[in-house]
Amino acid sequence: MNSGFDEAAQLAAQLLARRWLPRNHSLVRRALIDQDIWQRLNERLAAVGMRVVDNLYADHITLAMLRPAEVAVFGETGLAANNNLDLPRDGVALLVVLWSLIVLPKRQRQLARADAAEEGQGEMFATDKPLPLAASVSPTISYRSLLADFGNQLGKKMRLDTNLKLLERNGFIVRRGEDIAEGPLLDLLLDYDTLAPRILDGALGDVLARSTDPVASAAIARLREAEQEHIEEHIEDSETL
Repeated sequence: MNSGFDEAAQLAAQLLARRWLPRNHSLVRRALIDQDIWQRLNERLAAVGMRVVDNLYADHITLAMLRPAEVAVFGETGLAANNNLDLPRDGVALLVVLWSLIVLPKRQRQLARADAAEEGQGEMFATDKPLPLAASVSPTISYRSLLADFGNQLGKKMRLDTNLKLLERNGFIVRRGEDIAEGPLLDLLLDYDTLAPRILDGALGDVLARSTDPVASAAIARLREAEQEHIEEHIEDSETL
């Protein structure tokens, strides 16, 4: 094989052409377990201002720009915008709502199943904590429930339908008849550690917990309870110091 177009170069080219690849893709699997390929992949991408975005909780990997490249391409004005995908404000709001209704319950299921698997392995394998595939635990959202719960706030049916098409085109969601499912980029391009606490601790958490979608509302309610318990424990620990 031409050393100038090795496995790292092939993978970089495919990511640039396709925007995302599944983690079970042969080249992606090789890169994830071979440190040398992974390093060469990132070096090649960094040369053109890109980096790999990978998340253990997602079933795909994708690319994003390095900060210096963002400045060069979008300028300071572009960086001050709420997104660089030309999503309207109500489209961004819809994206956050869908992320909350899909990714928050999914993450809860993944961690719960991983904990259960760890308990069943015994002490010898306690450090091996497998995560279930996102596709196997990611909930779907009913379009009718979404429209009923958030239609008025998100521009009503016409705007909702328009923005759903935009989000699907950009890889955030997948439409399955009347259901809305996680797309390849939903759990990759939104930062869970930053977004989740703001949602669970804020007013949006109250609204989401009252969703008519039974799976999402119950999961978010449980997450909010766990978050509140964590905060109270932290306060108690601080008072004992």
